[in-house]
Amino acid sequence: MDQSSAQEFIQHLINGISLGSIYALIALGYTMVYGILQLINFAHSEVYMVGAFAAYYTGKGLGLDQHPGFGALFALLLAAVVVCSILGVTIERLAYRPLRKAPKLNILITAIGVSLLLQYSGQIIFGADPKLFPEVIKDVTVFQLGGVEVRSLDITILVVGTLVMIGLHFLVHATKIGTAMRAVSSNTMVARLMGINVDQVISFTFVIGSSLAGIASVLVGLKYPKIDPLMGMLFGIKAFVAAVLGGIGSLPGAMLGGVILGLSEEMVVGYLSSTYRDALAFGILIVILLFRPSGLLGSQTREKV
Repeated sequence: MDQSSAQEFIQHLINGISLGSIYALIALGYTMVYGILQLINFAHSEVYMVGAFAAYYTGKGLGLDQHPGFGALFALLLAAVVVCSILGVTIERLAYRPLRKAPKLNILITAIGVSLLLQYSGQIIFGADPKLFPEVIKDVTVFQLGGVEVRSLDITILVVGTLVMIGLHFLVHATKIGTAMRAVSSNTMVARLMGINVDQVISFTFVIGSSLAGIASVLVGLKYPKIDPLMGMLFGIKAFVAAVLGGIGSLPGAMLGGVILGLSEEMVVGYLSSTYRDALAFGILIVILLFRPSGLLGSQTREKV
C-alpha cells in the first residue's frame, strides 16, 4: 500500500468511526428498551427526529448560529435531550404501559403505529420541506497528519459520543438506579418482590434511551445539516441493524455494532460505490440473522414454548 492509499484509508477510518459513534448512540436506545421490556421500540427513530427539530427551533429562536461554539452546542443538546425525554416517557406511559401484559404482537403493531403517527404529525407540524440545521460548530481542519485531515466536527462527535458512552456505562454499573435496571432486565417479577419500583425503572430507561437519541440527532444535524420529518426512518433502521449486529440487549454490543456499521458504510462508499451504502445495512442484517441471530456479543437463550 503506497502513501496516498494509506492516507485515504486512514481518512475513511476516521469518517467511519465518527459515523459509527452516531449509530451507536441511537442503537443504545433500542437495546436498553429491549433489555428491560423485550420490546423493539420502533418509535425510537421518530423520537430522534423530534430531537433534531427541537434543537433546530432552539438554535433558530436563540440565534445560536450567530454565536457558534461549545456553549451553543450544549444548548442544542440540552433542548434535544429534554424534549426527547418527555416524548419517550409519554410514549411509554400512553402507548406501551397499558399493553404490557398483552401479546408481543400487539405491542409491536402499536410501536409501528406510534412511529407512523409521529412521522406524519411531524410533516404537519414542521412541514415536509427539509430545513438547514444551525451551524453551531464550524467544520474546519484542526490539524493534518500527512494528507489526512482531522476536522472539528469529527472530533466533536467522537468526544461527545465517547463521554456519553462512558457516562452510560457508569450509570448502569455503578449507581443504584443502574442496579435496579439490571435487576428488572434479569427478572421483572423478582425485582418487584425485592421492592423495586418497576414502572419507575422502565420510565427512567425510556428517558435515558430517548436522551441518547436526542444527542445523536444534534450530532447528525451538525454532520448532515438538512433535517426533515422522515429523517428518522433510514437512520433508525440502520441503528436497529447495529443493535442486532452487536447483540440486541447488550450495551457493549450496541456500541460495537454501531462502529462496525459506520466503518463498513464508509469503506463501501470509499472503495466501491455510494449506491450500495444503504443496502449494506440490510445485507448485514440478513447475514447476522442467518448465521448468528444473537449478535456478536449477545447471549443465546432458549425460549420455552
